Amino acid sequence: MSPNTQPTHGPELSYTHGTGTTALLGDTIGANLGRAVAAWPDREALVDVPSGRRWTYAEFAADTDRLARALLASGVAKGERVGIWAVNCAEWVLVQYATARIGAVMVNINPAYRTHEVEYVLQQAGVSVLFASISHKSSDYRAMIGEVRGRCPLLREIVYIGDPGWDGLLERGTPDREAELAARAAELSCDDPINIQYTSGTTGFPKGATLSHHNILNNGHSVGESIAYTEQDRICIPVPFYHCFGMVMGNLAATSHGACMVVPAASFDPRATLEAVQQERCTSLYGVPTMFIAELNLPDFAGYDLSTLRTGIMAGSPCPVEVMKRVVAEMHMEQVSICYGMTETSPVSLQTRMDDDLEHRTGTVGRVLPHLEVKVVDPATGITRPRGVSGELCTRGYSVMLGYWNEPEKTAEVVDAARWMHTGDLAVMREDGYVEIVGRIKDMIIRGGENIYPREIEEFLYAHPAIRDVQVVGVPHEAYGEEVLACVVPHDPGAPLTLEDLRSFCRGRLAHYKIPSRLQILDSFPMTVSGKVRKVELRETYGG
Repeated sequence: MSPNTQPTHGPELSYTHGTGTTALLGDTIGANLGRAVAAWPDREALVDVPSGRRWTYAEFAADTDRLARALLASGVAKGERVGIWAVNCAEWVLVQYATARIGAVMVNINPAYRTHEVEYVLQQAGVSVLFASISHKSSDYRAMIGEVRGRCPLLREIVYIGDPGWDGLLERGTPDREAELAARAAELSCDDPINIQYTSGTTGFPKGATLSHHNILNNGHSVGESIAYTEQDRICIPVPFYHCFGMVMGNLAATSHGACMVVPAASFDPRATLEAVQQERCTSLYGVPTMFIAELNLPDFAGYDLSTLRTGIMAGSPCPVEVMKRVVAEMHMEQVSICYGMTETSPVSLQTRMDDDLEHRTGTVGRVLPHLEVKVVDPATGITRPRGVSGELCTRGYSVMLGYWNEPEKTAEVVDAARWMHTGDLAVMREDGYVEIVGRIKDMIIRGGENIYPREIEEFLYAHPAIRDVQVVGVPHEAYGEEVLACVVPHDPGAPLTLEDLRSFCRGRLAHYKIPSRLQILDSFPMTVSGKVRKVELRETYGG
């Protein structure tokens, strides 16, 4: 370089890391709950609105410990998998914290799952004790468990919530086991696996994202810090506990700040949600955009007193500008926050802040949280892109999962050697560090906030006697964002196959949200030169 030549610098890269004034927590979940109990023993911790039951922090800790002692009496070892297949209820929360107290790994099972799916999860995770709802709406959990139990040899005990068996289990949690519980707690590390959540993720069949105390406690705490939670807050949680949205962003954000968890209903009901906000004087409300739309569209919406609300979280899919305007103006949620994440990152990596303007809340998914890194890379080379240029979004830091349960190869497909989690989402990082999600690299379908991986449904539909070949794609839907379209080549073109035939085949065996809502009968599929099906063409041709 000649003495007169100045070094040149390229454009700023799509990399940023989060700084903050709050340190990471080194606690286990049980120890952190103990801190909250010591600080706010008489403040309400949990309200189960449908049953009218309430717990102060001291009462919640006492019932959590009783259940933890009962699990010890039942022989549950550290690291043993305890499943929960239940709708939202107070018992779900007690199981979450009791399993954490003894170092058992809680396995979240989607209440919408049917026999085909629950059998897979019970076997793959090696669940030994299962908590389950008895029934809910069209789901008869007892009957489904009866159908699959014989094929799950490790499953030794089933406890139905609301059944005498629940009380029978609690009776084993006698106070004389307190020393045993203290000894178990002393053996636990914040880096121990504590939770498995099944996700379609970015590749293949459902995989068990394995999360530690450190992963989910810090993420819940950080999300709560971003919207300034204190012990004065009361959080209405209509989103499912089996997702990170409910159990991390809801429950752990609450207990790490001494706030109150409010359960409005067993599953989402817009009227019950607003009644709970009004009755319990909630300060925060959660939901995916379709939930907020359903609440705003209630005929008597204006009759609810929502004046206590100040904040909340919207996540799962992009929020339309007009909906956000109404949430801020008519629901009093001036400080509502948008979050982006995935189960594999505990879940939140990016979040808007309380004072962000409308454009940032609707046009972006926020900026990186403290103690985390994000970058946007060329999907082919892994090289970081300049800001303003699209590429794959990657996340690194305390929130990245330990891995997929017993699937190291699948883990290596998404977590690279430098511990970056590759999200599979296409994103653009703006000059100010805020991130826009612009598409997906893979063909995963997101229906109303639920991740659906087409290959799982395709493999299932291949068992239909009338189907020779099938391709499943997501196509636009006004309310859910996307819906499931099955493109089918039948064995016999002359034999009619109707959508109702297909749906009947799936009912009771696939979760309702995975069942195709549209059917296209074809003679053949459009193919690439190399012989791959052109799913993009199927979407474009039949997605209207």
